[in-house]
Amino acid sequence: MPEASTLDPETVDWLTLDADEVIVWSGNPHESSLIPALVVGIPLSIVLVGLFIIGGAYLQRENTQYVVTTDALYKKTGVLSRDVQRIDFGKVQNTSYSQDFFGARFGYGNVDVSTAGGSGVEMQFSSVPDPREIQELINKRVKGSRGERTTESGETKRDVLDDILVELREIRTTLDAQQESTGNAAATTSTVGSTVAEQPTGGDDTARNDTESSDRDTTDSAPDDESESER
Repeated sequence: MPEASTLDPETVDWLTLDADEVIVWSGNPHESSLIPALVVGIPLSIVLVGLFIIGGAYLQRENTQYVVTTDALYKKTGVLSRDVQRIDFGKVQNTSYSQDFFGARFGYGNVDVSTAGGSGVEMQFSSVPDPREIQELINKRVKGSRGERTTESGETKRDVLDDILVELREIRTTLDAQQESTGNAAATTSTVGSTVAEQPTGGDDTARNDTESSDRDTTDSAPDDESESER
């Protein structure tokens, strides 16, 4: 989740909130978004054009502000003038985010917001840090505005249930793995016990040998008895 806002609405003259409206997040373009202007402006600073490029990019960043409240999205731009735009969550139709070469490496990007009935992108949070998390925050607030109950963090009841379901599946997988491991160990112990039980003892071998020897003696003595009777 993006960091909580430190913006005080009482000290910001351009932002007017409703009585029960609370700021959830606020920010301005990422500091690293000035890198492209520096790359172009520093070589051209010899002819003073580069200084205007760098100065213009800095002033534009410092005078751009984005705000997400419990009810709407706000964007303030302008250096010499001021342009304030608001979109209620109930009007938001689609959101998306994108990152260019520098944004993907320094962790900033654009979040685009389209409204129902609008043509194209109606509002863009340009070069904001962690654009994916900002998009998720906006989506959760949009769901809340459509009647889905949300928590203080902006998560809907369905999001919370999905998280619980994922945790339960992970617990079940862990228990199944433990039961399988225990079953394999029990089967191994049973196999070893059966093998030991099937092995004959030394006493049994001796008794069997004695019996076989007695039987042979009886068989050998029978012809001798017959010879004595004949004589």
